[in-house]
Amino acid sequence: MRLDLFLKNTNFLKKRNQAKKGIEIGRIRVNGKEVKPAYKIKKNDIVELNFEKAIIKFRVLDIPEKQIKKEAQKEFVELIAKERKDIFE
Repeated sequence: MRLDLFLKNTNFLKKRNQAKKGIEIGRIRVNGKEVKPAYKIKKNDIVELNFEKAIIKFRVLDIPEKQIKKEAQKEFVELIAKERKDIFE
């Protein structure tokens, strides 16, 4: 599954276009590297989302076949780190 679709299907982002844009500007990385939106996500990949107000880092446990509910997210990803950023940084 493409990275942009994975982020939408696991409810990290609401729209695939948001994921695509975040990947293209380098705010979303896989295994510490910049990738393209079409990157094929794999089990055990480490994804880091660098949002305006927070950084989220997780390991991919499984790939959903379709969009899942937010409550089911922990079946597909293992949260490694989550930190809020100071808005004045």
